[in-house]
Amino acid sequence: MNAMPPASLATPAGRIAAFAAALTHDAIPAAVRERARLQILDGLGVGLASNAYPFAATALAGIQALSGPGDCTVLGRREKLPMRDAALANGILIHGLDFDDTHLASIVHATAACLPAALSLAEALDAHGSELLAAYAAGMEVAIRIGAAVKAGFHHAGFHATGIVSHFSSAVVAGRLLGLSAEQILSAQGIASSSAAGLQLFLEEGAWTKRFHPGWGAVAGITAAYLARPGFIGPSRPYEGKFGLFETHLQAHAAEADIGCLAADLGTRWELAETAIKPYPVCHFIHGAADAAIALRAAIPDLAAIAAVRVLLPGPTLPIVAEPAADKLRPQTDYAAKFSAPFVIATCLVRGYFGLAELLPEALVDPRILALAGRTTCAADPDTAFPAYFSGGVEVELTDGRRLRQHVRVNSGAGERRLDQAAVAAKFRAAAGMALAPAQASRACEAILAIDRRPVRETLRALAAA
Repeated sequence: MNAMPPASLATPAGRIAAFAAALTHDAIPAAVRERARLQILDGLGVGLASNAYPFAATALAGIQALSGPGDCTVLGRREKLPMRDAALANGILIHGLDFDDTHLASIVHATAACLPAALSLAEALDAHGSELLAAYAAGMEVAIRIGAAVKAGFHHAGFHATGIVSHFSSAVVAGRLLGLSAEQILSAQGIASSSAAGLQLFLEEGAWTKRFHPGWGAVAGITAAYLARPGFIGPSRPYEGKFGLFETHLQAHAAEADIGCLAADLGTRWELAETAIKPYPVCHFIHGAADAAIALRAAIPDLAAIAAVRVLLPGPTLPIVAEPAADKLRPQTDYAAKFSAPFVIATCLVRGYFGLAELLPEALVDPRILALAGRTTCAADPDTAFPAYFSGGVEVELTDGRRLRQHVRVNSGAGERRLDQAAVAAKFRAAAGMALAPAQASRACEAILAIDRRPVRETLRALAAA
């Protein structure tokens, strides 16, 4: 058998492949293109900021030991790497601070699942930015729709959803940039199904493996597309087959998957525009509660007057950000702190905000924060709008018996509260300023906002270390 049978294009993966193969930059609505530019700007800014943290140099040392020199850009670095290794490094950087965007309903870090492959392959191919944006948009729809189809099932089964979907979305991104046919992009998805993985084991001890997942997905997706190009055949039903993704990875939740949403209204309903850009560098599940805590701060005259704090979170997220309760009270690493609702909310109440500095070593041992975290408990929010929004609330009991309560239905950065261009640009300049001089960060911001109007290599010159 030397080719996929034509009927294979009627499968969900086939319909995705046909959509990606035919997609052009101009076919994407202008408003969607504008949102895509902002999401790319945000992802690249976070990737630049990661260079200020030890994991970046450690990861790059390991990658360089395997790869040797190359021609592709690593965000904020002078070193260049071969294309797939640059995609791995950039994936680690973009997702490394957990400050990158999230599509709330699918619980997927969508840009991290698509941009590393798009960036490095487009640079290697000397592609125009309009081609990068079209490939990125196609991959975003795939990543988001797989996540939405499983209804948080990957997380329930112990998998990191972004780590899984990035293999498929990156295969589609790479297939689009390589100009593959629909049949070849279908095969690429099938090939990617044999590599898709990503365990949530990092939650137990704040390990670094979550950072690695989307970059490894980029490597796998690019590899799958290059194998598919000369005719390597992958399964045509990678999602719904008897031993496909949903059956093997969802386990007891397999019957809950909505296979139909994988390809429904592709090209007419754009999910990528609903992706939320984070205002806080912590797990997105905590954002509504963080908003509530910051709003309450002004009403509390004296932190010593707080007897107890109760944090209300979407029930399905409690195992990730609130359990085991004892381990969440004193996180030992910045990464563990990002997934600790007691620590994040205590910080918001003590400091009235939460930024990257609130994850530095001295913040992790701040006695005021740790004392308040020790008086904090978490419970399921009865008024949550999850998964449409990551709602949250905070209830504070004061020593005089008074109780203060604040609830946020739509977390900042999402829905009608999404960050506009000025806010995203401000976030970018602050993050990029951790790796680049202020003037270079401003030039980089301008270049990225025009990414689809110039060659990719021209934009990337603004993102390398001077």
